[in-house]
Amino acid sequence: MSISGLLQPRPRAQPLPQARNAYEERGPAAAARHRPGRNCILAALPASDYERLLPALEPVRLPLGLSIHAPGQLERDLYFLTDGVVSCYELTAHGESAEFALSGREGVIGIASFLGGESTPNRAVVVSAGYAYRLAADRVRDEFRYGHPLSRLLLRYTQALITQTGQIAVCNRHHSLEQQLCRWILSCLDRVPTREGV
Repeated sequence: MSISGLLQPRPRAQPLPQARNAYEERGPAAAARHRPGRNCILAALPASDYERLLPALEPVRLPLGLSIHAPGQLERDLYFLTDGVVSCYELTAHGESAEFALSGREGVIGIASFLGGESTPNRAVVVSAGYAYRLAADRVRDEFRYGHPLSRLLLRYTQALITQTGQIAVCNRHHSLEQQLCRWILSCLDRVPTREGV
C-alpha cells in the first residue's frame, strides 16, 4: 500500500445506536463495565467535574481493526477507552511499522487534539475490540483554557505515555523478538478485563 493510500480518511468510530438500550440488552454487568467512570482518567475527576462532562461524552463501539486516526488526519475527538486496547504505531515510507504505545481504559487516544498539533504522523488502531466515550476536541481545549482538573489529568497521562514510549523503544532496540512479544502480550493482558476461572 502506498503512503497516499495510508493518508486517505478512515471510518470514524460510530456512536452506539440508542446507547442506553444497547447496554441494557447486555444486562446490568455490561452497563457497569462500559460506563464512563470505567476510564481511569474520568474516574479520577472530582464528582462535580465528572457530572459536568457527562452530557458531552458520546459512547462509541470500537470494533477490532478500526483505525481511530490515520497519519496526518485531524484529531477532532479524544477517546476515553472503557474497554479494549488501541495500538499506536508509526509507518515508514516502505510500509513497515513500529508500535510505540498501547492504551486501554487507563488512558485516551487523540492527545494531539490538546497538545496543539491537532494531527499526528502515526496511526491508532483497535487491537482488542471495546468501547470508548468520545469528547470533542473543542471541549477538551476549553477544559485547558479554564484550568479544569481534566487538563491536569490529561497532562499526567501524557507524561506516562512518553515514559511508555521510551520503554517500548528500548525493548524494540535491545530485546529479542521473543522478549518483545512477551512485553506486548503482558501489556495487552494488563488492559483486557479478566474473567474469573480463566
